[in-house]
Order: sequence, then structure tokens, then C-alpha cells
Amino acid sequence: MLRVDQATTIVLELARDFDAELVPIELAAGRVLAEPLIADRDFPPFNRVTMDGIAIDYQFYKQGIRHFNIADMQAAGMPPLQLPPQQCLEVMTGAVLPRGADTVIRYEDIRIVDGVAHLETQNIEAGQNIHQQGSDRRQGEILIAPPRIVGPAEIGVAATIGKVALQVKKLPQVAIISTGDEIVDSSATPLPHQIRSSNAYTLHALLGQWGIDAARLHLVDDRQTTIQGLQDALIRYDVLLLSGGVSMGKLDYVPEALSTLGVTKLFYKVQQRPGKPFWFGQAENGATIFALPGNPVSAFLCALIYVQPWLRQCFGLSPMTAQVAVLNEDVVFKPDLTYFLQVQVQTNDAGQMRALPLAGGGSGDLVNLTQADGFLELPLGQDLYKKGSIFKYWSYRH
Repeated sequence: MLRVDQATTIVLELARDFDAELVPIELAAGRVLAEPLIADRDFPPFNRVTMDGIAIDYQFYKQGIRHFNIADMQAAGMPPLQLPPQQCLEVMTGAVLPRGADTVIRYEDIRIVDGVAHLETQNIEAGQNIHQQGSDRRQGEILIAPPRIVGPAEIGVAATIGKVALQVKKLPQVAIISTGDEIVDSSATPLPHQIRSSNAYTLHALLGQWGIDAARLHLVDDRQTTIQGLQDALIRYDVLLLSGGVSMGKLDYVPEALSTLGVTKLFYKVQQRPGKPFWFGQAENGATIFALPGNPVSAFLCALIYVQPWLRQCFGLSPMTAQVAVLNEDVVFKPDLTYFLQVQVQTNDAGQMRALPLAGGGSGDLVNLTQADGFLELPLGQDLYKKGSIFKYWSYRH
């Protein structure tokens, strides 16, 4: 049985690149950028006025002139006007700086009477209130380097350099496969001995945060049906996320079926709670298999701690790292396992996160996940975790 860090290393070593594809910019949010975004011109592309007011040639102010006839108005979107000597032009925010002008004085610092702007301040500096051409970025400069999760800011940059489509990392084809005769669809009315499917929807939502629309399949507790269903899925999908059927029960056919199909088992069972009976392997065609426990909290924890970091690695993103939080009360846990404790977190006035344990009803208590904010990782090798100690914290809240 592997430690958590050993299992993580094996999972990440199996990450692979799924190539890239071109998508319209409107559909790129949430995807991982696979091309550099390069400035097609200077940023800003011209000397841009940053305040409503008047534009002057500073040399005349330096000579003592404090009253400027207004020759015209330079609005945003207009080609640059020529500033006549010893005069001024009214200018609007966002407009190109008129030719011959080098300083902008805001309206708050002038008084306009009969077409003449009278300065009411002596605190004028050459070049003020002008966003100089190329001062942010130069033409040809890389504005955003891949890989990067595309958000609103990245969309804005792409649009301003004229990108109507973006190269993004392809998403793997994923199947979420629940197992068990006790499982019925969430739309069904379960019999007293049945339960509605929840893991499939939880995992689907987690993958959906990456833009992955995973297929949802179900296998009943039958050996041959399990083999056939997995065989079909291995042909069609890059990744299988199984839920249930991996423990030691007589009807847990998943490990046997995967072995029959030539899937290489890379590990089975991890020294952790919840999620100890976690099976991980790779098929001959390269498909990756995460066979997760069936209990809802266990399946969710394994997806958070192993599947998400694997996806980040596949997309070339930086590794997923834990935050840290301070345990708010003593916790006793005697099994020699890494304990992922469900906690609520609060931030104190010093900016320190404090973790309050939420016991819940165990790995089957799905509702408790809605009350918690994440998991505090209590390392194996001890049975008393003292209040005030600092541990890794894995959040699943945004």
C-alpha cells in the first residue's frame, strides 16, 4: 500500500499531452491557452490622452503663457489634429494626442471663458496625463505565454490583438462509470434498497470546471457485463473514472475486469482515509483509469487530490499546491493513515486561516461536503494532532 505522496508521483508521471485545437474566442474561457498572445502593435498604439481637458505645447507654458485660445476639439476615435502654436485643443479621455502637443491639463485645473482656457494652477508638469505609446508593451512582445487558463482578462487581451479564435489544449474524452445494482438514476424513484446516483454527477461537475463534458455510464454487478462495458469504454475514451466496485466484496469486479482486459495496475490502495481502496492504471492503448471508491466523500476526495492535479499536468500547468491552515481544536486519529479531515475555514484578522473540523457521518455523508470548505491533510505517523498546528489544506471552494 502506497503513501499519498508516492501515489501522487505515479499519477502525475502518467500525465500526457492531448494536443491542441482552435476554438472561437467566445468559447475559450476556462480552457488552457496553447499559443502565445503577441502584441500586433504597441500598447497603447498611440500617445493616449488620460484626462478630459486641454492639450498644449509645454514650451509655451514654460515661457509664462497661462491663457490659451481653444482652436478645436480632439475627440476619441478622431485622427490626430494639428495644434496651432501658442493655442490649445480640447481633448477627451482616450483620444490620440494632437500633433504638436505634449501635455494635457485637466478641466478641473482650467476655467474656460469666451473660447479661452485660463490656467488656475501652477502645478503643471511636461508630459502629464498622457499614456505614452508603447509604454505598456511593444509590438512583437509576448503578452501572455502558454500554458494559461483563459479567463476574462486573457479574453480581453486576445480581442485587442485581433484574435477571433485561440489555440487551446484539447480536452480528453472522459467517461464516468458508476457501478452497482443499488444505484439508480437521479431521476428515478428508488426502492427502499436502492439509492440515487450522486457520484457520477459530482464528478461530472468537477470535470465541468475544466470544460470537460464527460459521458455518464453505469455497470451492474455482473462479471461479464463489467468486462464488456469496460472493454467498450477503453476503446472510446481517453480517461475512465470509475466509482465503486474496487473494494474486497465478492461483487467488486472492477479490478479483475481491468486485469482481464490487459490494463496495467500501477497501484491499488493508498494509506489514506477516506479513499483507501483507490485503483490506478493504464490500458494498452494509453487510456488512463482512475477506479475510485464508491462512497461519495471518498470518490470526491480522490478526484480532488489525484484527478485534478493529473489534469493540470496534462495541460502543462503548474502543479496544484495546497494552502496551509491552523487546526482549531485537537484531533485524535489512531489508524496509521493520512487523514483528510473535512473542515470549515475562517480567516482571522491576521490573515491566518483556521480550520474547524466537521466530523460528519463518514465517507458516505455527502451532505457534509456542502457544509465543509475543504480537507485538512493530517499526515500519517501520529495519532494526536494538536490545536494550533499547521497542516496542508485542500480547498474545493472558489
